[in-house]
Amino acid sequence: MLELYKQEGISEKTYHLVQKAEEKVKKVFDEIDQITDYNSLKVIHAFHKHQISEVHFTSTTGYGYGDVGRDTIEKVYATLFKAEDALVRTQFISGTHALTVTLFGLLRPRDVLLSITGKPYDTLEEVIGIKKNESSLLSFGIGYEQIDLIEDDFDYKKIKETLEKRKIKVIEIQRSKGYSTRKSISIQKVEKVIKEIRKVDRDVIIMVDNCYCEFVCEKEPIEVGADIVVGSLIKNLGGGIAPNGAYVVGKRNLVHLVAERLTVPGEGKEVGPSLGLNKSLLHGLFLAPSVVGSALKTAILTSFVLQQLGYEVEPTAFEKRIDIVQNVIFGNQTDLIHFCQGIQKGSPVDAHVTPVPWDMPGYENQVIMAAGAFTSGSSIELSCDGPIRPPYIAYMQGSLTYPAGKIGLMKAIEQMYKREQDDSM
Repeated sequence: MLELYKQEGISEKTYHLVQKAEEKVKKVFDEIDQITDYNSLKVIHAFHKHQISEVHFTSTTGYGYGDVGRDTIEKVYATLFKAEDALVRTQFISGTHALTVTLFGLLRPRDVLLSITGKPYDTLEEVIGIKKNESSLLSFGIGYEQIDLIEDDFDYKKIKETLEKRKIKVIEIQRSKGYSTRKSISIQKVEKVIKEIRKVDRDVIIMVDNCYCEFVCEKEPIEVGADIVVGSLIKNLGGGIAPNGAYVVGKRNLVHLVAERLTVPGEGKEVGPSLGLNKSLLHGLFLAPSVVGSALKTAILTSFVLQQLGYEVEPTAFEKRIDIVQNVIFGNQTDLIHFCQGIQKGSPVDAHVTPVPWDMPGYENQVIMAAGAFTSGSSIELSCDGPIRPPYIAYMQGSLTYPAGKIGLMKAIEQMYKREQDDSM
């Protein structure tokens, strides 16, 4: 085994470092396996309930009328999330697109959107109007307010005061941290804040951005009171098989509004061809619990090893996981870039390519992005990226298999060693 690693440019030093780390985190890995088993049972139950068969792999083109596979996939998702309805479409190009369509579907001029997890992910700034854009919600007369977290928890007092003071149409909760330094939001905290919100306003729509969080624990946001939940299929639930798309699940009347914004008022969910992708969506969903488990193990191993090497990490290897994202705080631009370049070297696709910081659309700062993936932009596959700004954090996520994730980590460590050797010369 060691000889094979050496052929990949991995030294004996790195091999033994990672091997010892695996022994230290074995108990945490066992806990991940239990969650994987639980969520695999949920998926199989949903498949059996809706009698998935080869007929659901068939395709439609054009308008997509009567697409039995597409319609059944949406029933499977509704069952999985314990939701009234679901919209699962490859016409969504990304999670950001699905969030945009959802917000435009639910909000009307003079309505107010309230984020209670601080400023949302960078790519939503122009959607909302935080950054000027003539197509933003703000340009349609839709207001926006935000309440920052306090010590990685909700500001319950300010949320209550805001809801008592004015009418809010939609509350947005972004569970994953995005490119911020805060911790991600656990399902327990989501449940607690929803209960507090309902004491003040029973009608406000509570929307959860669930990207990166699906199948990380046993419950999903609808089960703790959320009205509508949004996520991407090139993250957790696509299992590395779905080539694109996103999902929206929740109350039937709200999913209906989103569907009419995605397609056409009056047609909604009845249109939208599957274009031969039904099998990929089902196959990806079937694999998703195991793939998420591999991504979590890769993140845990990375956290333990990088902390051993003297870097600050969040979360630590032994903290309870909320999403698949692992932060490594490098504190300098050079280490961030070298680590991402090392992850790229361990990727199955484009390992020969060297990523460099660039002006990525939708982001204020330059971003370096390592993503040697079978599907472009797929962050359930091993990837690592970060904005070139202090404190220079690498956001690593994904890995379709744990062995591949481990190789990627080893390559990144070797790249860090190489940088140290170059500096000493």
